[in-house]
Amino acid sequence: MTELIRILIADDHFVVRQGLATLLVPRNGMQVVGEAATGAEAVELALTLRPDVILMDMIMPELDGAAAIARIKAQNPAARILVLTSFGEREKVAAALQAGAAGYLLKDSSPDDLFAAIRSVHRGNLVIPQELAKELMQPPPSAPTASQFTARELDVLRLLVQGKSNPEIAQELFISATTVRSHITSILTKLNVANRTQAALVAQEQQLV
Repeated sequence: MTELIRILIADDHFVVRQGLATLLVPRNGMQVVGEAATGAEAVELALTLRPDVILMDMIMPELDGAAAIARIKAQNPAARILVLTSFGEREKVAAALQAGAAGYLLKDSSPDDLFAAIRSVHRGNLVIPQELAKELMQPPPSAPTASQFTARELDVLRLLVQGKSNPEIAQELFISATTVRSHITSILTKLNVANRTQAALVAQEQQLV
């Protein structure tokens, strides 16, 4: 019989740990050697048990997943960690991989996908679902800069931040209300916001005016 893959489960939900333990059994080529309910406990058990693969949740008490992964990898660079979580946001995936995770899988994946990911990570491969890989390959949205706007748009934006109405902006800049509306439409598009209030907040945060 092929040697079993020894697994440590790190998740703060008892039901999740028990559910995984029912799947990760010898008939599937795996053996759960430990369970951790906190990030700190995961670090401790990873060091003492030296499992072949660690299944790590990202949201846990004491230490979150990324911090726990970083500590485990600092103590044992050879540790193979597969993140198993409900969160697929770009920032969380990137944080896990930067900390040293070898893979990232969502909890709604099928058992077969989970088994395949564990075996792949155990072989030393990097495992990222295709849809998450595509998301990571997209460049992050860049913060708006003043250079994206015309001088007149910046004038309108400055008055918009001051809470001026369209007629007041038109009067102060000696332009028509129609032109003001056109400038505001362009400003909202460039800032990727839905209304003038959001535009004013972004302009202040990014110090555009």
